Amino acid sequence: QVQLDESGGGLVQAGGSLRLSCAASGLIFSNYGLAWFRQAPGKEREFVAAINPSGDSTDYADSVKGRFTTSRDNAKNTVYLQMNSLKPEDTAVYYCAARYRRTSTSPQFYSYWGQGTQVTVSS
Repeated sequence: QVQLDESGGGLVQAGGSLRLSCAASGLIFSNYGLAWFRQAPGKEREFVAAINPSGDSTDYADSVKGRFTTSRDNAKNTVYLQMNSLKPEDTAVYYCAARYRRTSTSPQFYSYWGQGTQVTVSS
């Protein structure tokens, strides 16, 4: 079965950096668009970043542009989210998600989800 396993979350001070990883199995990774979403307590899940199957096109939420970078290594079946200049408002559970052939900013279009990793940014 398809599995997406996120890692790399933790506690960091404002201004710091974290790198999230999401390792996929059970699918042909290079056929899937990958995205990162996040959900803070009491809030809806929101789009953070996405990368197309070949890795040559990315998309970001306005709130993270210039601070976050997503990339992928199709040989390792892994997608990454490099988060710099973190702010307390970035605190959330971060999820990776996979969609066949395409990406979207809407979570409803993604077929597979990871279990999430907690990111906490202290002020």
